[in-house]
Amino acid sequence: MGFTIGGIREMRTGSRRRGRAAGGTAVAEYTGLWGWAVVPGARAADGACSCGDAGCAAPGAHPLDFAPEVPAGATLDAAARAWAEVPGASMLLPVGRSFDVLDVAEAAGRRALVRMERMGLPLGPVAVTPQGRAQFFVAPGAADELPRLLYRMGWDDAGLDLRALGPGCHITAPPSDRGGLGPVRWLRPPGPDSAAPPEARLLLGTLAYLCHRWAASCA
Repeated sequence: MGFTIGGIREMRTGSRRRGRAAGGTAVAEYTGLWGWAVVPGARAADGACSCGDAGCAAPGAHPLDFAPEVPAGATLDAAARAWAEVPGASMLLPVGRSFDVLDVAEAAGRRALVRMERMGLPLGPVAVTPQGRAQFFVAPGAADELPRLLYRMGWDDAGLDLRALGPGCHITAPPSDRGGLGPVRWLRPPGPDSAAPPEARLLLGTLAYLCHRWAASCA
């Protein structure tokens, strides 16, 4: 994989320079274009986490304790300088500030996204992880509101594979690797509307229905 964090060695100086430059540009896009802070995160290779903790509970999927975040609004130069201090780090986005996340199975999420686009619903970015999860960016507050919203919609006792991520959580930003399993990718990349993602209630009915249908088809 080629890391320097926590003692995992980078393989080639040239690739390190290119990786740092590319990483700084990607970080600057998140901070400058979309107004999201970026947190340097651990990576994993062969089951070992770059944090150096042999008993790490989330290998390659957590912030690095020693590395400060790159704040929202950071310029390309500032982002590049900050990222050069953490070669090999993954890009993590803190949840609960500019957005919360609705997390569902990828298959259900893909079907829901197609239906939402056909319905003309407002949409924010949607990412998919190598663990097979689709992550819909929604307005902050969704994590607190989810139980009430599901109750009002009659989905509270359906046992849905649907959860909300809020303050204190981090998600891996594309194209960073997550857990040594591969890169996170965009199903719907950030766009002009990304600074104001939709309210969770606007998407939740479709997501809940498709999660229920997907679970029934797998039973």
